[in-house]
Amino acid sequence: MPATFALLRHLPTALAPGHCYGRLDLPPGPASPAAALAGLRNFPARTLLSSPAARCMALAGAVAAATGLAARPEPGLLELDFGAWEGARWDDVPRAALDAWAADPWGFAPPGGESGAALVARVRAVFATMRPGTVVVSHGGPLKVLAALIAGRPVDLLAPAPPMGSCVLHPPGGGLP
Repeated sequence: MPATFALLRHLPTALAPGHCYGRLDLPPGPASPAAALAGLRNFPARTLLSSPAARCMALAGAVAAATGLAARPEPGLLELDFGAWEGARWDDVPRAALDAWAADPWGFAPPGGESGAALVARVRAVFATMRPGTVVVSHGGPLKVLAALIAGRPVDLLAPAPPMGSCVLHPPGGGLP
């Protein structure tokens, strides 16, 4: 079965590891988009959607140059809003708050942020508009949700995210010869 969706995660940012960022609009670091673009080889790209975050739009620009498609910013593909935690070091977020989030990723929202349920609702609305040949450039959270929706399986908000700068075709193993 040929792949019908390509999900690309933004390149790493220049922010030091160990910081929380979701809606914090950071530019990408100096990494090359070559691996992500190689994953699109022979993919029948028809539409290019991207989170409007700078780190995603930068990779979407490289995809646009390679495919000739125009990148369409899609706010529903933004990362989870971590509210007061944005930009903080993970070590500085109270352990009790992190435990509460891990215990209820669907219902818990960081102070001033959004819950996992709100993230899933946003991404589900975007997914409802996607057609075969869609390339999506986004963040770990939305991409985990999209992968589950595409596969028709339950969303696991605590599942590992795809690596930064990666391209994953769905269905997995799909692709054109």
